[in-house]
Amino acid sequence: MVLMKERRRLYTEVLTDHLQRHRQMALVSGPRQVGKTTACRSISDTYLNWDNADDRRRLLRGPAALAEALQLDRLRAKPPVAVLDELHKYTKWKALLKGFFDTYGDRVRLIVTGSSRLDVFRRGSDSLMGRYLLYRMHPMSVGESMRTDVPAQEIQPPAEVASADWDALWEHGGFPEPFLRRDSRFTRRWRSLRQEQLSREDLREVAQVTDLGTMETLMQLLAERSAQQLVYSGLAREIQVSVDTVKRWIDLLARLHYGFMVRPWFTNVAKALRKEPKWFQRDWSGLADDGARAETFVACHLLKAVEGWTDLGFGDFELRYLRDKQKREVDFLVVRDHKPWFLVEVKLSETSLSPSLAYFQGQTKATHAFQVVMSLAYQPADCFKVHRPVVVPAKTFLSQLL
Repeated sequence: MVLMKERRRLYTEVLTDHLQRHRQMALVSGPRQVGKTTACRSISDTYLNWDNADDRRRLLRGPAALAEALQLDRLRAKPPVAVLDELHKYTKWKALLKGFFDTYGDRVRLIVTGSSRLDVFRRGSDSLMGRYLLYRMHPMSVGESMRTDVPAQEIQPPAEVASADWDALWEHGGFPEPFLRRDSRFTRRWRSLRQEQLSREDLREVAQVTDLGTMETLMQLLAERSAQQLVYSGLAREIQVSVDTVKRWIDLLARLHYGFMVRPWFTNVAKALRKEPKWFQRDWSGLADDGARAETFVACHLLKAVEGWTDLGFGDFELRYLRDKQKREVDFLVVRDHKPWFLVEVKLSETSLSPSLAYFQGQTKATHAFQVVMSLAYQPADCFKVHRPVVVPAKTFLSQLL
């Protein structure tokens, strides 16, 4: 077993930059055990956790009592940084934050974190609009393993990832604890415990799902079908529930960051599919099929990039895929400000260029078209300087993302 010390995260730098440049609260959401609390506590002066009985009493007394606990009447050279963790478990958390921020927001910089459920509760009537900026936290990636500075632009110069980090990402995934420990037995136990916590705790608290056994069966089926199109009717038959129930449960699992959906892009594409999304697990390390693991590995890197670029204010980014009725397909399309930007086809070792890349690049007018090959050795060349369809090592392409 290899034990490694904690690494400073990209998100620590992003939040430090936020605290220096913005007065709004930072709302940090992301999967369970992705490292939100660790990153936020490392840059805070005060930490209050709803699960701590003493902290809960302070929070329940309202904004004035919270200001007293944070000692906001003291003269300070700069506003202190306070982290409020698991606050969404309080039914009136939005009202508390609104009242506190409107009265004391100029005296303190506030980071509000929580489990994956925070983003679920954020939806709907958003009384906090204008008072916060959202940051979506993701597991470790190739790019983050090499650099943690806040990027000045979307695409970074290529750099060679350490072979030990690449192997650890592939085998153990990007969640910090298994990635850093690099122990296969621990990773398997960690993965099982995380899924149990999500299915037994998060689902019960957020959605009052009573048939947890059937939901766990659905979760297992989805894990086995990462990188595949969702066929709701087939899943409904397998677990013997209605199609509407399957759709509702899958949407809930996506909101809880168990996995995510990538929807087809059909604008300006002749005879494109318009309905079927593809499903991807958030943790690729448990996938038995190497092809599905490779596509999920790249999908998670691309999702981290498009959400990170959006949260950093570089534009409005989306992750889509392409498939038409003739079954031509490209695994991913990254869309920037509603216009196709680059195509990505993932292969384990195939270096013969897929004809679908050139076809869909012509259809979408995307600037770039990459065939990303997992087995190829790193090349110190900027793939984003090439505008024709091109075969690119995964180690090169992924190093240029977040």
